[in-house]
Amino acid sequence: MIVSVLNNKGGTGKTTTAVNLATATAIEGKKTLIVDLDPQGNATTGLGFEKATLSSTVYNILSQSRKAAEVLLNTRIEKLSLLPSNLDLAGAEVELSSTPGREYVLREAISPIKDQFEQVVIDCPPNIGLLTLNALVSSDLVLIPVQCEFYPMEGLPTLLKVMDLVRSRLKAAFDYRIILTMYDRRTALSRRVMQQVNENFGERVLKSVIPRSVRMAEAPSKGLPGILYRPRNPASEQYRVLAKELLQVQPLVAA
Repeated sequence: MIVSVLNNKGGTGKTTTAVNLATATAIEGKKTLIVDLDPQGNATTGLGFEKATLSSTVYNILSQSRKAAEVLLNTRIEKLSLLPSNLDLAGAEVELSSTPGREYVLREAISPIKDQFEQVVIDCPPNIGLLTLNALVSSDLVLIPVQCEFYPMEGLPTLLKVMDLVRSRLKAAFDYRIILTMYDRRTALSRRVMQQVNENFGERVLKSVIPRSVRMAEAPSKGLPGILYRPRNPASEQYRVLAKELLQVQPLVAA
């Protein structure tokens, strides 16, 4: 299954979720690939790679027809591989803009290697541009991290409308799930957001809930996923629950 982790608002725990989900899935014994499709390259850094020293990245795959297998990196985590990124990827949207079938370039590029993996996790940029459209078209499932605050929830209908347009106009077939992040049970706002999201989206809201965690924020500076940096942290435990939950997901009929 190909899972894109997407929210067009920054600061929702998107990359943290992508990295820790992929790591937890690999720890479960499933061969996993994470595709860093964000020019900021935070997933690449969070897995311990120095972006400035990379000779090949996703940019070379999308814009220079480099084979994905030639760019693939093994991480320090058994069964977890990475297609890395850095700021070079920012140029890909401009370079691909006049390419026929530009929304399908990523899908075609990873097609030769995707069967090597039981799960592929794509970390999307925090916007709705050409790179994100490529991720959506490639996906079986879109995972939307929603921070338990007002503004992330307010932007959710707009994101879902864009996803509906992609399904209809680009003939894409993907479902979505919502994961609540940065939950603080001590605050009325977090509890209210959780209640409203569950009321509005029902069975598309995952049971896993990621609590707010300083340790998760520290982990990238150590070049480690949070679930390895602090394995017993409550957020780490919930990411392991999330990985198991997603492995059991049966996509619903797209609404």
